[in-house]
Amino acid sequence: MVKACCVMDPEAARTARESLDLAFHMSNILDTGLDRHTLSVLVALCDLGLNPEALAAVVKELQREPPPSTPFSSSSSQVP
Repeated sequence: MVKACCVMDPEAARTARESLDLAFHMSNILDTGLDRHTLSVLVALCDLGLNPEALAAVVKELQREPPPSTPFSSSSSQVP
């Protein structure tokens, strides 16, 4: 059985896809570094009422953090 909350009108789905395409195009022009999936999650969070400026601040902070290092990737951790 398909839940009604998960079924989208084909026209609404097309409009949503076009809107995401436009947002992704603007994101690329602004060189945000966001992929399409991340952008769609951020748009969905805004649709749920989260503050877009707060989300932008979180994204900027996460982009500034260095990626976690893996303990086994360095050759200095090998025993001679």
